[in-house]
Amino acid sequence: MSQPGYLLVDTYDVLRQHVISHHVQFGPELSEGREARIDRTPHRYIWPAELDLMARIAGFELETRWADWDGREFTADSRSHVSVYRLLTPG
Repeated sequence: MSQPGYLLVDTYDVLRQHVISHHVQFGPELSEGREARIDRTPHRYIWPAELDLMARIAGFELETRWADWDGREFTADSRSHVSVYRLLTPG
């Protein structure tokens, strides 16, 4: 992702399921006379199957899954997902 004065670069460690987002801001709009600002945000991601297992252990079942908030079909090529779970009723 890129826009004037901003650059986002993600680095992935697929084995550990970690991603670090590197946020670089530059340009005259920065305060304190800085030329650039770099921030990093670490994340851990999980695959949908892992999320389903955690939900099941917590007493939920998968109700539906989409590729995005617009309700597009979730496929092997989907780069994101929206998963909706329902609490299982006892008995």
